[in-house]
Amino acid sequence: MSINNWKRPDGLSLVPWEAGKLTWDVTVICPLADSYVAAAAREAGSAAEEAATRKTAKYSNIQAHHIFQQVAVDSLGPINASDRVFLSKLGRKLADQSGDDRKISFLFQRLSVLIQR
Repeated sequence: MSINNWKRPDGLSLVPWEAGKLTWDVTVICPLADSYVAAAAREAGSAAEEAATRKTAKYSNIQAHHIFQQVAVDSLGPINASDRVFLSKLGRKLADQSGDDRKISFLFQRLSVLIQR
């Protein structure tokens, strides 16, 4: 089954994931925004961590029925820690399906290109 066949008309992705339904929400934040600049000045990637914490709190009611994964990416590069683990697992699943170990690198490269656009 191609990835395009997993896309429902309402825009939700249907991708089998471990022991449940995977729900994700992607946020690309700018660490130069007033709400993140103080934290970003202290530590690289802190804006992505803060955005991920906010998303997790926002969708806390979903976690009883779905596996929820926030994806918070800093527009200047850093990805939050749990998202690096998640994207690595996703890349590994793609690599296992295709037999091409480069799929993990391709996933992170593609993500970087999308953020830069």
